[in-house]
Amino acid sequence: MQSRSNDFVIKIANVNGTGSASANGLLMKAIFRMGIPVVGKNFFPSNIQGLPTWFEIRVSREGYLARSGRVDIMVAMNAQTYARDLADVSAGGYLIYDSTWPRDKQLARDDVTLIGIPLAQLVNAQFENVRARILMKNVCYVGALAALLDIDMDVVKQLLKETFADKEKLIAGNLKAIELGYHYAKQHFDCPLPLKLESMHATDGYIMVDGNTMAGLGCVFAGATVGAWYPITPSTSLMDAFKDFCERYRVDPATGKHRYCIVQAEDELAAIGIVLGAAWNGARAFTPTSGPGISLMNEFIGFAYYTEIPAVLFDVQRVGPSTGMPTRTQQGDLLLCAYASHGDTRHVLLFPADPAECFHFAVAAFDLAERLQTPVFVMSDLDIGMNDWMVPKVRWDPKYAPDRGKVYSKEQLENMQIFHRYTDSDGDGICYRTFPGVHTRGAYFTRGSGHNRHGGYTEDAADYQDVLDRLRRKHDTAKQLVPAPVMRSKKGVKTAIVSLGSCDGAVREALDVLAREGTEVNYLRVRGFPFSQQVEEFLAHHEQVFVVEQNRDAQLKSLLLLETNVDRSKLISILHYGGMPIDSRGIVNGISDALAKGAAA
Repeated sequence: MQSRSNDFVIKIANVNGTGSASANGLLMKAIFRMGIPVVGKNFFPSNIQGLPTWFEIRVSREGYLARSGRVDIMVAMNAQTYARDLADVSAGGYLIYDSTWPRDKQLARDDVTLIGIPLAQLVNAQFENVRARILMKNVCYVGALAALLDIDMDVVKQLLKETFADKEKLIAGNLKAIELGYHYAKQHFDCPLPLKLESMHATDGYIMVDGNTMAGLGCVFAGATVGAWYPITPSTSLMDAFKDFCERYRVDPATGKHRYCIVQAEDELAAIGIVLGAAWNGARAFTPTSGPGISLMNEFIGFAYYTEIPAVLFDVQRVGPSTGMPTRTQQGDLLLCAYASHGDTRHVLLFPADPAECFHFAVAAFDLAERLQTPVFVMSDLDIGMNDWMVPKVRWDPKYAPDRGKVYSKEQLENMQIFHRYTDSDGDGICYRTFPGVHTRGAYFTRGSGHNRHGGYTEDAADYQDVLDRLRRKHDTAKQLVPAPVMRSKKGVKTAIVSLGSCDGAVREALDVLAREGTEVNYLRVRGFPFSQQVEEFLAHHEQVFVVEQNRDAQLKSLLLLETNVDRSKLISILHYGGMPIDSRGIVNGISDALAKGAAA
């Protein structure tokens, strides 16, 4: 193979429950610490242990952080998937396996170099405890890769010290296992391989972090004090992160009292009910969940929309329908959340593309929810939420003040003759609200049944339509408030891509590939729903628009057709819905094939 530095993919095949996640994370972080752009994707089963798991690390000198669609180095630690793992290796690549046990000679390829390292044998000779042998075998392959790829061992040692700062014995044990693999590879193979690492400074100013952690941190910075949830993959770690941050930053130093409330409810319906009760009382409250949880919350979501109670919901999307594949990623909840609940509803959605935007959009979601007095959904997904991404360090404005929206103060209530909860005095569809206990004049009855602009019960058709029309007007106001789309556009180019969320990295790489091949394509990334005027104008200015998304039924395309004036014939779907994060190859092929067919016609 021709020598290539800082541009390859490592895939590690293992068995769930063997501690491989720690070893793989150590490997990825070591590459990051060498200043090299890197991203990891963890593909794990939904049971506790025993089933196959894979971890894919992409090293990219150019900073591409989506999957590439190839595998250059496979570390095959699972005998059950060996044949499949060998088949995944790109021609000219390498397969590293545990040669403690013989492999069937048929399980080989002429175009793949096999590297056998007796990992179990090396570890068993040095560790007596059975569990330690299982764990250290994974750490041992990190050492072998360090030699084969020329990873800086000083970086590895520093990471071990940081990881096990208060556990000296673990540092010594892990270092011993790493050195076993390192020295064996050095003695038996030409190191480094043609695929190798060279230190850079491309990660300065960046961090490695997952989206759920950043969303939890964003909730703290936004001023959220109440979180309620029912555990569900892949959103549970968001609440775990919020809890950890609150324990550090939301405890009164003088009294030791908590300044937050976290409730693990009996189910998802109860969780959203707790959130609405807290929000109605003036707290900033939220719930993290996934598609099945949203399904169960629908009744209360409709209640919040109609009674105009602010709430923030984090939908960390996974594969459906039904239970689906809980540990795989998808963008399959767009229509579910845009029109959640029965009757005429329209909700505000935010689409973060990476963990950094999870932080910023968490803050934006609370401001929007209170300003619009409505539920706001942050539409993350498993890929963003549970995988570590390389993102710029977040910057925070210390002057930030929460936007509570239209809330009457005690003084304002004292000086008014009468308060009507659902009267639109400004024409933007948003009414003034009050907090309980502020003033008796601000009291009103919250009802999910038919009500008029004064808050009174009604079954009168005109009164009902008056309220529904105002809610639609409020949704139109939201078009001006949601995050603006991100555009990459050149004048005169008539072909474009529209996409959202975690598709962004793959789309940006695809654009570069297409440009090198002589095809210029413009790009708009939607960041909020309802769609702004900028989205309408972008669609109008292009003759052919490829809509890239991760679901079977083209849900983003459906929303564009339902909510904009775009000509249906302009939109061409490029869909990815197998549960694995999208890669650029499918986008490039889809666009190239469509353009070729159009030229031939």
